[in-house]
Amino acid sequence: MSTTTYRVSGMTCGHCESSVREEISALEGVSEVTAKASSGLVTVVSRAPLDEAAVRAAVDEAGYELVGRAES
Repeated sequence: MSTTTYRVSGMTCGHCESSVREEISALEGVSEVTAKASSGLVTVVSRAPLDEAAVRAAVDEAGYELVGRAES
């Protein structure tokens, strides 16, 4: 399993979190997504490391911007 945390800008509420979760969850291999508007962090658990471009496209589809990976 691979766990990666990303920084996403523009999330302000529970609906924002839900939209981002839904789009990223649709990516192949994703088993869990946690989005927190208060911190702007999205944690993704997947079978293998995900292509960042695919995650960026999913976040864009939800209407937000993927800033990049969060520092550990």
